[in-house]
Amino acid sequence: MSYVGPDFDPPQPRRSPLRRPLTVAVAAVVVGSVAGWGVWQAVGDPGGGDDGSQRAAARDEPRTAPPSSTPSAGPTASEGGAGQDDKDGKKGADGEKASPTASSGAAADGPLKGKVVVIDPGHNSGNFRHTAEINRKVDIGTGMKECDTTGTSTNDGYTEAEFTLDVSRRARALLEQQGATVKFTHDGNREWGPCIDERARVGNAAEADAVVSIHADGSAAGNRGFHIILPGAVHEGSADTRPIVGPSRDLGERLAGKFVRETGSAPSNYVGGGTGLVTRQDLGGLNLSTVPKVFIECGNMRDSKDAALLTSGTWRQKAAQGISEGIVSFLRG
Repeated sequence: MSYVGPDFDPPQPRRSPLRRPLTVAVAAVVVGSVAGWGVWQAVGDPGGGDDGSQRAAARDEPRTAPPSSTPSAGPTASEGGAGQDDKDGKKGADGEKASPTASSGAAADGPLKGKVVVIDPGHNSGNFRHTAEINRKVDIGTGMKECDTTGTSTNDGYTEAEFTLDVSRRARALLEQQGATVKFTHDGNREWGPCIDERARVGNAAEADAVVSIHADGSAAGNRGFHIILPGAVHEGSADTRPIVGPSRDLGERLAGKFVRETGSAPSNYVGGGTGLVTRQDLGGLNLSTVPKVFIECGNMRDSKDAALLTSGTWRQKAAQGISEGIVSFLRG
């Protein structure tokens, strides 16, 4: 693991059970320092973080075949996305009940009161049944690109669309507890889509303070870890990302640091040069955005070790925690 950036704390090793008596013995002393720790925690996070060079192997999109098709040979940093057809109470791949479909309602009072966050859950479980619709080309500012893709899946058939919507709902609940107003591009209530241009418009219309598009990759076995996709400077046609490049990088770096800390996952070993950060200029979901926006590929569904994490409800909660804390860090400055 070589990620260095804002909010980065390496995962801590498990403590031996033999240390518990000692921990209890000094508990009274430790209590007195909690207040001071709370003050430190409230202080803004440091800046920094190096950008990694983009590997030539990075691919455009996941395939547009049903999730059971043959895995691709390279990373699939995918466009846009939202949803699955799950309703309340449907269980995830590990048997844990999925997080609620509906938002908890009005945002609570909290440090993010007045802030608007848009979460873009990657893909839609129905996309593979609507290939004509999702293959239709839409304008991404710099050219034309397919409306959306099917996304990928684990070898056991747990789809990216299921994963992204579950993590998105978990992150929404956490952000609303902090007082943020959270909007989705899609919440499992559409047969397919929306298209990548529509996804970008949702964030723009909301005048979002931050937008995060949640995905999982479909690369070759042995390729592991997460990466954050940042918008490059694009000024062509109707696309002009120049105003959002700087704040999007800040968002991405903070997101990466918090994701490492909460999940224990390492940055990608196949793109980003170990930084977990990749800059791209070919994704419509980024090119059309007028507000700070990044993509996160949470892991590789086609690697058995990563897939074991992605299909775990416990790990998905950690992923949601890392994503939400990265957004909180960015919004609080």
